[in-house]
Amino acid sequence: MVALKQSTARGLNAIGLAIEHVSHSFEIGGETYPVLDDINLNIAPGEFVALLGPSGCGKSTLLRLAAGLEKPSAGALLEDGVTIAQPDPTRLLVFQDATLFPWLTVWKNVAAGLDARGVLAHEKHRVDQLLRLVRLEEFAGAYPHQLSGGMAQRVAIARALVNDPRLLLLDEPFGKLDSLTRLKMQTELLSLWKDRGFTALLVTHDVEEALLLAERVIVLSDRPARIVAEVPVSQPHPRRRDNADLVALRSHLLATLGIADAV
Repeated sequence: MVALKQSTARGLNAIGLAIEHVSHSFEIGGETYPVLDDINLNIAPGEFVALLGPSGCGKSTLLRLAAGLEKPSAGALLEDGVTIAQPDPTRLLVFQDATLFPWLTVWKNVAAGLDARGVLAHEKHRVDQLLRLVRLEEFAGAYPHQLSGGMAQRVAIARALVNDPRLLLLDEPFGKLDSLTRLKMQTELLSLWKDRGFTALLVTHDVEEALLLAERVIVLSDRPARIVAEVPVSQPHPRRRDNADLVALRSHLLATLGIADAV
């Protein structure tokens, strides 16, 4: 990995996220559907936290609230003690689909945020640095349709990081990748987190992915989601799937999720 020319001490380029008594509901066809129920969670600057839970329980909704894309029905989310009221470049969300602009090259996709903020003329070097960081400098002139799924997702992550976010929100970013590419991307993400020092909040359905990456795993119940477990993961990185402690934590998490561990 090529490091950007800035200090990346743990938590220096990060925010603390406080989720205080957050509940949220959707109105559909005149009916109210509760999604989140009194969520309380504190994430320290520079911490890597994973969210696990049943499909549709509200994990992605919680990310959208943290990004400022929606406001909670009750409670508050705070960035370093300040209420999150709207989107901000300090908090960026990476989706399962890369959602690149198909008419723009890789370089211009990564530069899009800087361009929208009117600072691209002075920050072009950052685009080049990020492309080197994710090892795609040779594909700067390529278009999205010319990329593999893993490459496209690296572009999406670079596009987020070029804005120097202090909180990176990841909504199953590797969910549609093949197994081998997913393993490589997990390693890439971990390296980026260590290099940049941002706070990371990852939504995943993959228990092993959560255990390999996160320092703490939060387990949510079925909708409306409540926190049913908080599991610290103290093993140093890089972690091995066959590590006895991780195997035990995997069994514990699967049991918490109500899934029999058949392996």
